[in-house]
Amino acid sequence: MGQPESTAVQRRARTLTAGQRLLVRRLTERAAAWVRAGRRDDLDGVAAILGCALRLVLLAAGAYGAWWLIRRWPVILWAAVPLWCWAAIRALDAQGAEHQQAPEEPEPAASRDAVIRLLHEVLGDRPAMHLSEVLQHLQEKGHGKDWKVADLRTRLEALQIPIEMKLKVGRKGPTRGILKAALPPLSQIEETAPSPTPSPTV
Repeated sequence: MGQPESTAVQRRARTLTAGQRLLVRRLTERAAAWVRAGRRDDLDGVAAILGCALRLVLLAAGAYGAWWLIRRWPVILWAAVPLWCWAAIRALDAQGAEHQQAPEEPEPAASRDAVIRLLHEVLGDRPAMHLSEVLQHLQEKGHGKDWKVADLRTRLEALQIPIEMKLKVGRKGPTRGILKAALPPLSQIEETAPSPTPSPTV
């Protein structure tokens, strides 16, 4: 009798531990993404990362505030610990549901070709364009509605689409952008395009 009960308790403990690790990882990733989103791609040097620094300070202040409250009123733990355990189990359940419902992703090569085609369309006759302008045009075409420039940069880098780090366009200061000459020509894309052409996943 004692051994099966002990095994069941150990199994629940392992489940809770796995859920806590997943919850900590997700919270860390979200916090890091939130901090990175504070970077200004239209600025350079220290000015570009002031937003990131401010968000780091806010996170540190929040962590210190939580620690101070627990030190001042330890009774908070009676509510915080069960809530944390519940969130850990929910995170584990959500991960299982995501694995079951995860859609089949398109082939990377096909997605890259479609995105390059779309970038050629956005650039038109212009030799270059800053990422902020590219994003504006993409959103006008119904892509990346809630994205920021950092989201677009991350997706283009994942598809290995060349991004110029210091691109000067017109009178605007140099910042990240797309140089049309650095993109594969449309003729090359059309030669290797599958049929039917998949929709872009930018």
